[in-house]
Amino acid sequence: MNRKILALAICSIALVGCGNCSGKTGLIVGDWSGVLDVGMAKVTLVLHIQQNPDGALSATIDILEQKINGTLIDLPAFDDGSLRFEIKTALAKFEGLLMKNESEISGQWTQAGQSFPLVFERGMKLVKAPNRPQEPKLPFPYTEEHISYNNPEAGVTLSGTLTLPTAKGPFPVVLLIAGSGRIDRDETVFGHKPFLVLADYLTRQGIAVLRFDKRGCGKSTGNYDKATTQDFSDDVLAGIAYIKSRKEVNSNQIGLIGHSEGGIIAPKVVAKSQDVAFVVLMAGTGVTGEEILYEQSALIQRAVGETEDTINQSRKFQEQMFAIVKREPDPEIAAEQLQEISKNYIATLQETQEKITLEHLKSLAARVNTDWFRYFLTFDPRTTLKQLRVPVLVLNGELDLQVSSKQNLPVISKALEESGNKDFTIIELPKLNHFFQTCETGSIAEYAKIEETISPSVLNLIAEWVLERTIPEKKIKSTL
Repeated sequence: MNRKILALAICSIALVGCGNCSGKTGLIVGDWSGVLDVGMAKVTLVLHIQQNPDGALSATIDILEQKINGTLIDLPAFDDGSLRFEIKTALAKFEGLLMKNESEISGQWTQAGQSFPLVFERGMKLVKAPNRPQEPKLPFPYTEEHISYNNPEAGVTLSGTLTLPTAKGPFPVVLLIAGSGRIDRDETVFGHKPFLVLADYLTRQGIAVLRFDKRGCGKSTGNYDKATTQDFSDDVLAGIAYIKSRKEVNSNQIGLIGHSEGGIIAPKVVAKSQDVAFVVLMAGTGVTGEEILYEQSALIQRAVGETEDTINQSRKFQEQMFAIVKREPDPEIAAEQLQEISKNYIATLQETQEKITLEHLKSLAARVNTDWFRYFLTFDPRTTLKQLRVPVLVLNGELDLQVSSKQNLPVISKALEESGNKDFTIIELPKLNHFFQTCETGSIAEYAKIEETISPSVLNLIAEWVLERTIPEKKIKSTL
């Protein structure tokens, strides 16, 4: 599951900078490019700095590999040869010195509790965009509408895209529910757009698709930082109400496809709505968030070669953190207690673990000390899975390190059996990761490197399963 984590204070740096740069703001104006290497991935950043009529600086930044352009930079400042700025939406900071040659800014990028060296060079750098062969290109052989609808109880307007086949309707329809994090309608992550690819494929097969920006993300309104899984579930219910208003779709054939946290949300929605005819769970969970995170942490640490002693030590610290946020609802009191156990944990670390700093643990503590995390940590998906009596397709990747198929599929199967569900299919898919890409190890470091966005076999499997339950006589038209 993807969740943003808090960036920390900038580490001090000692470099030979431009000693005569004080007050010369114009020296920093222009375009600057740098490659940020965070270990699991490298991204090219292009910084655009302007000087406003009042003398203050303004700036934006592009992330070329991820096709993200024009992200607003907060608080850019240049004095005594030092450039500082923040990106609040990413909870990141940078501080660096303009070097004597005035063609480089050398400094530190700080995010996720860690600092990475970063050098910006003057000029715009162009890189070849990552190859994403599955992303559809215009013109589309179907209708695409950019729409919006309201969740009146929350005072939120959700923006999304509805794709409709061009054949005569009404059509079966699915609503796509994204995983955790600040996710747009395409579920954009690591330069991939899984929901764009999935929506395109399904619509070509005669299935209408609604996908939407989560509240507080993209063009949707609302406060993302204050929302929990329950709030996101209510937004899906609002989406179902919108779908029912469209004459082009069959209101008796509304389905939900939930990925990761979306796989938690979908059964919650069905428990409240009589309008859902079928559900597809992609990397959905069967156990509490606390159990998910223990297993996720161990699998990811093993994938990067950590020892079992280190993994066990990390597990004990997680248990302490989770115990605090479960018993203490007051964020300020919880923050004090989390800081105390973080100090104690640092004192026990070996020299080989020096990369884990107190500042890093403060970042982690801030992440767990939120309404969303408290809800996710304790919610048991079995409570709603046991109420799921509509047809269900459950898919998990064999090499998923974030939501383990071995941990979750047996639990989901048992819950659906106990529900009395007569139509459910559970499949563990070999050599697929959390995003259903064909992979080697399942490591997060592979996500951006893999050209495939979703395995074609998964696209075909989902479409075929949905059509069998909505338009049995329709046969899949291969688009591979």
